[in-house]
Amino acid sequence: MRWLGLGAALLAVGCGPTPAAEYGEELFNDPTLSTSQYNTFSCATCHATTATPPSDKVYSGLSLHNVASRPHWWGGYETRLLDAVNFCYTAFMRGVTPLAPEDPKSRALYEYLVSLSPDASAPAQPFTLVKDITDVPRGNRQRGEVVYRAACQDCHGEAHTGKGRPSELSPILPEVSQEYGTLFPNVPPGLVFIEKVRHGRFFGVGGNMPPYSREAMSDEDLGALLTFLDL
Repeated sequence: MRWLGLGAALLAVGCGPTPAAEYGEELFNDPTLSTSQYNTFSCATCHATTATPPSDKVYSGLSLHNVASRPHWWGGYETRLLDAVNFCYTAFMRGVTPLAPEDPKSRALYEYLVSLSPDASAPAQPFTLVKDITDVPRGNRQRGEVVYRAACQDCHGEAHTGKGRPSELSPILPEVSQEYGTLFPNVPPGLVFIEKVRHGRFFGVGGNMPPYSREAMSDEDLGALLTFLDL
């Protein structure tokens, strides 16, 4: 769609030509799309690609089914698909230089996203960020454990140990909350955690975590998660 008019391409990969969409799928699932040594995210970390996302995952990003057919992205903030991709690429994947329209990686990603978009047009998806942070009622601990595995474990590893996390740069939960008192005196640890979940890296304390919108994680699930983490 509005990717500055990029069309289909065949890209040389390995010993022979690989269709652009196939190469784009490889890039979509590969953290080395970003050349930053500190990045552990791929596009697939935050986005499902099916109309109905897997029931055992809570993604921070919206499903990319029909993504190339939408009129705008990021809740209307971006009106070109490449700009929406580069928002993620620079903000969360630590990419220093945005992907250029003529970059073979951009062309391949475009073709892959088009392959996920069978409909000629699709409505924009809601993306509601919580502007003003407030506390949420605590919920069911068992539900919170499910939410943790679905939303947090891929990046932070197992609760309390961090086992399985892709990088030591990802803090161990909830133990990182022990640092909150020094960083944010007189602020309840649970409220700091809510701030981080809802605002991600935009909280201004470092990291590259994406935010969880209300559509991605309800206050009810967030409250259950807090109960599970004893925050």
